[in-house]
Amino acid sequence: MPGLIRGVARTAVVAGTATAVSNRVSRRQANRWAVQEEPVAAAPPPPPPPPPAPDPMAQLTQLGQLHAQGILTDEEFAAQKAKILG
Repeated sequence: MPGLIRGVARTAVVAGTATAVSNRVSRRQANRWAVQEEPVAAAPPPPPPPPPAPDPMAQLTQLGQLHAQGILTDEEFAAQKAKILG
C-alpha cells in the first residue's frame, strides 16, 4: 500500500508541474502574439475633397452688383471680368 500512495503522489507532482509549465508557456505565447498584433500606426484620413469650382455666372453677377454699387471702378470691373472669363 505505501508503494501505491507513493506512486500516486509522484504522479500528482509530475502532473502539477507539467500543468504549471504548460500554462506559463501559453501565457508567454499569448503575450508575444498580443504585442505582434498591435496595430502599427493607423493610416491618416484621406484629405477632404477640394471645394467645388466657383460658378462663373454667379461670380459675374456679384461682380456686376459691386460695379453697380460703385464699389468697383470700371478698370477693376474689366480686370476681374477678364480674369473670370479666362
